[in-house]
Amino acid sequence: MKITDKMNLGTWKIGFNSHYAAVGFFLIALVSAALYLTSENGGILQARDSQQPARTEEEIRLYNEEGIAGTDSVGSATCFQAVWEKDFKYQNWRWQPHDCDLPRFNGTALLEKIRGKKLVFVGDSLNRNQWASMLCLIESSIQHSSPKLVNRDGNMFIFQATDYNATIGFYWSPFLVESNSDDPYRHHVKDRIIRITAIEKHAKHWTDADILVFNSFMWWLEPTMTLLWGSFGSPDAIYKRVEMRLRLYEMALNTWAEWLEININRTKTKLFFMSISPYHYHGESWDVPQNCYNETEPIMKETYWELQRIAT
Repeated sequence: MKITDKMNLGTWKIGFNSHYAAVGFFLIALVSAALYLTSENGGILQARDSQQPARTEEEIRLYNEEGIAGTDSVGSATCFQAVWEKDFKYQNWRWQPHDCDLPRFNGTALLEKIRGKKLVFVGDSLNRNQWASMLCLIESSIQHSSPKLVNRDGNMFIFQATDYNATIGFYWSPFLVESNSDDPYRHHVKDRIIRITAIEKHAKHWTDADILVFNSFMWWLEPTMTLLWGSFGSPDAIYKRVEMRLRLYEMALNTWAEWLEININRTKTKLFFMSISPYHYHGESWDVPQNCYNETEPIMKETYWELQRIAT
């Protein structure tokens, strides 16, 4: 018998870490833009001619208020070479690519793009926050009479947009492969044990998805972890304590990639992978370690890369 937990989202009380809120909205914007660009209609990202004069204040105001994306023809542009443009401090920061315009997020347009489809986020709390953020962003586009419930089935949390016959889900699997941290709520264990070549237990829940967004990295930064050959609880299982965490990460990604190669139809399913998320404990110019609480300004230096303090 399937056990289903239900959370009432009538007021969209979905908890997620504020540390990842900005990252979450940014990723959703990029995924949405990618979906628009790869659709048969295309043309949502409008290329900006290098000879075109800079936008006037009136054009920028119209863009912010109405989501005008320009009238130029589609060209080559990247969402990753851009700057932050400011309206009213941190409340309305907008990511502005150099050579094109990102459209204002439109929940109805996103729901139309995934009408009759299944979108699943897979990974740890970072992807869980992307999923929760997306639900909040589309809330105003869903009729008040429609149910706003998240159903849980094991590691899968599912929201159904019934008016669009669309499913937006999140699957908890912080290592992608099997581990003793696979419980969505009780996963803070002292010794993390990983079945580095075992993924089917999780992956069988993803095979019917039309769009898959994966992430996994921060959980691999423990100094040492235990590898398991065999099954949990088996008397014949072999355990080995190892320290090469980045090598373990590579091995897990190989297991994941091989499963995708065999089981996913790339003509039907779109795949996204979100890699490293910047640390939030060390600011560029802070004298002492701290988090980003009360920070209202992003880093403006376009060439800046947050240092990932990883020992190999």
